[in-house]
Amino acid sequence: MSSESIYQTHTRDALPPSAVPRIYGLMAEFLQPDQVVQAAKAAYAAGYRQMDAFSPMPVEGLAEAIGFRRNRLPLVVLIGGLTGAVTALFLQWFSAVVHYPIIVGGRPFASWPAFIPVTFELTVLFAAFGAVFGLLALNGLPRPHHPVFNSPNFALASRSRFFLCIQANDRHFDLDKTEQFLRALNPREITVVEA
Repeated sequence: MSSESIYQTHTRDALPPSAVPRIYGLMAEFLQPDQVVQAAKAAYAAGYRQMDAFSPMPVEGLAEAIGFRRNRLPLVVLIGGLTGAVTALFLQWFSAVVHYPIIVGGRPFASWPAFIPVTFELTVLFAAFGAVFGLLALNGLPRPHHPVFNSPNFALASRSRFFLCIQANDRHFDLDKTEQFLRALNPREITVVEA
């Protein structure tokens, strides 16, 4: 063994863990939307669950192919709307019954028909807040940088190319085996995405 190879082996072993590049995953690049859908179906059938697909346009069946079946945003909007309705009813009831109990036209203090307009408005307002902030939270936004931006051709994801990224935190992920699996799907290119 030459002194140079010993030095290279020794220095590589001496690198601190922070200097060794971490892998986010493997990204396969495809030219056609049907190719990425077929690749996503094959990856899901092979047991991969931590993956994401990127395309410049909506591709029918792609979300289902990567295993995206359930959307939690409607539940967040419902909870926001119910919170708004309960808040409006409670505030109006508290002000009309506890703080300023005034009899108007012989009606009871808690005259709920008078509470309907404000309750409706607060229901819509809180549901809209739930939709906006729930969408941001569920998508992990704002996120100014994502590891897939490190891929050299990823800028084409907004123009003409389709990408499938299998993440390294998937329990079936093995760098060599996953690369062989992706190569069998005939992508244009496969790149290692550093975290």
